[in-house]
Amino acid sequence: MIVNQRREGWEIIYHRAHALLAAQIAGQWHRPERVERVAETIAAIAQHDDLEREWQGDHLSPAGAPLDFTLSDPDPGLVEPWRHLIEDARYRGRWVALLTSMHVSFLTAPEAGADSRLDAFRAELDKQQATWRKELGVTKDEAARSYAFLQWCDRLSLILCQRLLPDRERKLEISPGPDGVRYDLWQRADGSVVVEPWPFRDERFSVNVDACVLTQLSFASNAELVAALKAAPATTLTWELVKD
Repeated sequence: MIVNQRREGWEIIYHRAHALLAAQIAGQWHRPERVERVAETIAAIAQHDDLEREWQGDHLSPAGAPLDFTLSDPDPGLVEPWRHLIEDARYRGRWVALLTSMHVSFLTAPEAGADSRLDAFRAELDKQQATWRKELGVTKDEAARSYAFLQWCDRLSLILCQRLLPDRERKLEISPGPDGVRYDLWQRADGSVVVEPWPFRDERFSVNVDACVLTQLSFASNAELVAALKAAPATTLTWELVKD
């Protein structure tokens, strides 16, 4: 989960909600550069973080605070959850599974060489991705372009969810898009968000995500945190994206 410290307490955004925000962004993309299998790619974007289970595992810091996903310390050899994520994606189709598998390869790359089980799993992913590309009739470059699109939407969603927009209308790089172009964003004084160059269909549109706020600052156990999360009222965070 994504955890932001707010004046009221902890603002919590679930990872799967962040992925849905990324899919909203993807649905507005309107650059001339082709993204393969658009509908299936958006489906992959919407489910690429389904591995995160907010009611399972350890989600507390040593001090008892809700733990942001960036602070977790996963076991690099624990590959079964990754494998299940890809298997679940396969039920939506090989293209969704391919992009999901590529995302797992990206996420596990920093730990390559740290555990023999992880290295064997990553080699397994490479072979499966090659098989799916051949079956689907797409090149490695075409798949890479669509995965770059997933990453771009994912990154923009994370910037919004993590409240990383700089103040005073300073610009922040998103990432290169599927067209290889660098994209930046900045927030106007009125709160609207500008992306440059503008890659979207509409010149103004809104995106949103559900969040909840916990006023309790620390918890004695994961069970106590889960109970508080389930009881917390949801609120909607909304951003208006506009063409400059």
